[in-house]
Amino acid sequence: MRRTTITGCLMQGAKAAWPICMGYLPIGLAFGVLAQKAGLSPAEIGLMSLLVFAGSAQFIAVSMIGAGAGPASIVMTTFIVNLRHVLMSSALSIHIRNRHPAWVALFAYGVTDESFAVNLSRFLAPRAQPGVLSWDGNRALAVNHLANVTWIGATIAGGYAGALIPAGAFGIDYALIAMFLCLLVFQLRERIHAITALITGGLALILALLVPGNAYIVLASIIGATLGLVLKRYTALRKVRP
Repeated sequence: MRRTTITGCLMQGAKAAWPICMGYLPIGLAFGVLAQKAGLSPAEIGLMSLLVFAGSAQFIAVSMIGAGAGPASIVMTTFIVNLRHVLMSSALSIHIRNRHPAWVALFAYGVTDESFAVNLSRFLAPRAQPGVLSWDGNRALAVNHLANVTWIGATIAGGYAGALIPAGAFGIDYALIAMFLCLLVFQLRERIHAITALITGGLALILALLVPGNAYIVLASIIGATLGLVLKRYTALRKVRP
């Protein structure tokens, strides 16, 4: 790839990724503070962010470390929570066909809820003007790893700041929940999206009372998405029929 092309991909990726990066700064700082309170050093926090790079899983892992949970339970819990990446990767895979396995591995490492939402919306968006390049894997890769660098830096900074900030101050423990609520709101573009979100949320509340651990999150997501798809197709068929 030519240098100008690489630069263009980075610039367009940065333009798409900056809202994610702005969101990752306070969330990463919040995680770093909580991780420091759980006993992790800034170096350990940075290494965890580098190797895991999954905000919700890292928050869960840190809370379990602080509660004294064993390694096996932490690994299993975070594995179950991160199963949603199977669904996200499946949706993105059709847009990065015929890529080298090493490139796919690098891309997959950088997939998060936020980068998935940004990249998928651009992959699916029609071309605004004739002759304008549509979104591609290289631009999506730039989004993933610009967000990655921001997240790692913010969590390390939070680790250093943790010694100066009291536990629970500024609503830090609510930061991740607030981020996911914002992501949800921006995805509600049609009535079917709102209905699916309500169905999934209701299912999650019910299953939380019936299913131990965090598996209810994955189950509610799968069932809710399936029901949403069925409802969407049923509505489309009704419009077609005379």
